[in-house]
Amino acid sequence: MLLTTIILLFVVGYIVIALEHPLHIDKAATALFIGAACWALYLLGIDSILAPDKIPETFKMDAAAHGAAMEPHELLVHYAVHGQFLHLIAEISYILFFLLGAMTIVELVDAYEGFSVITDRIRTRNKVKLLWTVCFLTFFLSAVLDNLTTTIVMVSLMKKLIKDRQTRLFFCGMIVVAANAGGAWTVIGDVTTTMLWIGNKISTVEVMRSLIIPSLCCMIIPLTIASMFLKGEIERPPVSDEKANKTLKPWHSALFLALGFCGLVFVPIFKAVTHLPPFMGMMFSLSVIWIISEIIKHDLDEATRSSTNVLTVLKKIDTASILFFLGILLAVGTLQSSGVLRTLAAWLSDNVPNMQFVALTIGLLSAIVDNVPLVAAGIGMYEFPKDDTFWLFLAYCAGTGGSCLIIGSAAGVAAMGLEKIDFVWYVKRISLWALVGYLGGAGVFVVQEKIFPHSNAGQEDRPAMVDQHGEGLVDSLLDTHSADVGSH
Repeated sequence: MLLTTIILLFVVGYIVIALEHPLHIDKAATALFIGAACWALYLLGIDSILAPDKIPETFKMDAAAHGAAMEPHELLVHYAVHGQFLHLIAEISYILFFLLGAMTIVELVDAYEGFSVITDRIRTRNKVKLLWTVCFLTFFLSAVLDNLTTTIVMVSLMKKLIKDRQTRLFFCGMIVVAANAGGAWTVIGDVTTTMLWIGNKISTVEVMRSLIIPSLCCMIIPLTIASMFLKGEIERPPVSDEKANKTLKPWHSALFLALGFCGLVFVPIFKAVTHLPPFMGMMFSLSVIWIISEIIKHDLDEATRSSTNVLTVLKKIDTASILFFLGILLAVGTLQSSGVLRTLAAWLSDNVPNMQFVALTIGLLSAIVDNVPLVAAGIGMYEFPKDDTFWLFLAYCAGTGGSCLIIGSAAGVAAMGLEKIDFVWYVKRISLWALVGYLGGAGVFVVQEKIFPHSNAGQEDRPAMVDQHGEGLVDSLLDTHSADVGSH
C-alpha cells in the first residue's frame, strides 16, 4: 500500500511540476516535497517494501562487525539509511557540486565578457543559419565536454545573441536536443555512456563508430523540420550600461574565455588521471580560474572589480534550479531503492522479447524518469558481451530519449532553470520534433547495423540473463556510477 502511495506521489508531483505556471507553484518546492516525502514514506513502510533477504550479505556482515546484533526491522532501516540513502546522497552531491562549479565558471566568463569573443564573430542574423551554427557547435562541444556543461555554456551564450525571449527559448530547446545527441556518441559526453563504459559494456572507439551517424540524424531531423518554419532575422540585445562602463581590455575577455573552456575540457582528463569524481575536476578548474581572477582584478577599477568578483558571481547562480535537481533525484532514488525500476526492467524483459524495443522503451521512459537508474537497472538485469548491439543501442536511446521532455535530461533541467522554460511550452514547441529525431536516429542505427554489422551484432533477439537475486540494482549503480556522475 505504501509503495503504491509513493508511486502516486511521484506521478502527482511530476504533474504539478509540469503545471508549474498555471498552478503558480515553483517547481523546486514541489520537487523537494516529493523527494523528502517519498523517502519518509519508504522508511515508514520499510517492512512491507523491502524484504530482509534483499539486503546484501556483505552489508549484514559489516553491520554485525560494527555493532550489536540487530532485529530485522532495525537492520532494514539501517540498510535503507546507510546502504541506500547515504550512497544516493553522495551521488546527488556529485551532480550538484558539478553543476554549481560549471555554473560559476560560466558566470565568471560572462562577467569578464568572455562570450563576446564568440558572439562578435557570429555575424549572421538569419534565424535558420544561426540555428544550424549553434546546434552543430553544441553537438560537437557536448561530445568533448558533456551535455550538461555544454548546455549551460550555450544557453548563456544565447542571452548574448538573441533579444526576443520566445525565439531564444526555441533556440534553447533545440540546444537541449543537440546537446543530448552530441553527448550520446562518446563515452564522456553523457553520464549513461560513461556508466556503460566503466561497466565494461562498451568501448571508446566502437561507440563512436556506431553512434555518430544516428546521433547526427537525431539532431539534423528536428533541425530540418524547424528550418521550414523559421523566418526572418534575430535582433541582438543591446549592450548593458554595466558592461559598457567596465574597464576590461580585450585580452581579459579572451583570457577568461580560454580559461573557462580549458577548465571544462580539463574535467574528464582530471577524472581519467586521478579516478576522482568529475566534480572534483570541476572544483579544481574553478579554483584555478578564481585565483587568476583574484590576481588580475587588482589592475581594474572598483566598479569592475566588484562585478567580476567571484563572490558577486556566486550570487547570480540559480540556487532554485539546484534545489529542483536535488528534489527530483531524491524522488527517483526512492523508486530505485524500493525496487520499482527493477520491477519495470523485469516486466520489459518478460513482455518485450526484442531487446532493441527494450532499449527504445527505456529511452522513452528516460524522458520521464532519470536515465541513470534506468541504465543502471539494465546493467544489473541483462548480460550481453561487450559492445553488443543492445549496449550500443541503449547508449543511444538513454542519451537522446530524454530530449522528448524538458525534465528528461540534465541538459533539459539546466536549460529549464537558466531560462525558466515552461514544461508545457516545451511539450508544444519541441517535444514532437525531438521524438521524431529520436525515432529517426534509432531507425538509422537499426539499418546501419543490418548493413554494417560489428563483431557482436545479431545477438539482440536472444534471451537476456535476468538477475534473479534482486539485490544487484543498487550495488550495480554504485559500483559503476559513483565515481562517474557529472551530468544527468
